Amino acid sequence: MKRIILTGGGTAGHVTPNIALLPRLRELGYDIHYIGSYNGIEKELIEQFGIPYHGISSGKLRRYFSVQNFTDPFRVLKGLGEAKRLIKILKPDVIFSKGGFVSVPVVMAGKRRHVPVIIHESDMTPGLANKLALPSATKVCCNFPETLSYLPEGKAVLTGSPIRQELLSGDKYKALEFLHFTSDKPVILVIGGSLGSVAVNEAVRSVLPELLKSFQVVHLCGKGKIDHSLDQLEGYAQYEYIKEELKDLFALTDLVISRAGANAICELLALHKPNLLIPLPASQSRGDQILNARSFEKQGYSMVLEEESLTSEVLLAAIRKLYDNRESYIDAMKKSPQQNSIDTIIDLIESVVS
Repeated sequence: MKRIILTGGGTAGHVTPNIALLPRLRELGYDIHYIGSYNGIEKELIEQFGIPYHGISSGKLRRYFSVQNFTDPFRVLKGLGEAKRLIKILKPDVIFSKGGFVSVPVVMAGKRRHVPVIIHESDMTPGLANKLALPSATKVCCNFPETLSYLPEGKAVLTGSPIRQELLSGDKYKALEFLHFTSDKPVILVIGGSLGSVAVNEAVRSVLPELLKSFQVVHLCGKGKIDHSLDQLEGYAQYEYIKEELKDLFALTDLVISRAGANAICELLALHKPNLLIPLPASQSRGDQILNARSFEKQGYSMVLEEESLTSEVLLAAIRKLYDNRESYIDAMKKSPQQNSIDTIIDLIESVVS
């Protein structure tokens, strides 16, 4: 039996593409294992699929001063040792990494154990974790044609992002029942990422009185970010995170307000959902979400609103404009040449195993 180790973590965006690959890997008879951090979000997401999960020590390289910057290198070294031992015991035929700092010691350990390693870069430009992993990779998958120029020649493969196929099979009537919504108003789905976004949450909540006159709102606001003072507000439903019901919520949704993480926006493209992207600002990131959002805006898939310009009046005007022009965005997404990448990535995995 062929054995594969999947790795990636820190946010849901470093895990869900791995989850999207699981059905095809199982069809092909792979014995699947997952390596992540001891208690990261990846542990919670992966264990529900009955896959053996192995935790290792993990650190983070920050772009700002923190006392942890002095201790995390030791955690990474410990994680490298743990990953090497796990790979020696598991003897995988291949490793597939979706990124995040927990994946770096796994990728490096894979190379040292002479195991083929495929990594996937979702954003327009490689993140720091994948930059560190590139020398150890056999192949590097990416989502955007522009990304190829940032990757080593001979390793880079344009694949797109794996999309969970169950997201395409939602039932809007189940969502109506779940949310206790009515069918006479359009629905906006707000997604701030698995960790939530204070700026997006506050902006949306500030316009709720006006917004709820014309729309109903489902708000995925992130862990610990529910505002219980709004629990009884008619036409408004808030959750920290949604799992099983997400496909049904997408089926019901008319518009999406979202950050611009690459995996999230690729899902919106596959679902043909008109969307308003509010990318994480460069002051809080390396600017990757801004590049992702502008690429989608240029292709006619998204409307973009910079967080620095986020006011109640601007947000309301953007939502109304997006809704009025929603058909043009849907048409552009339907014409997109980007295909689901699962088969392409699986073929790549099979090619390095054989």
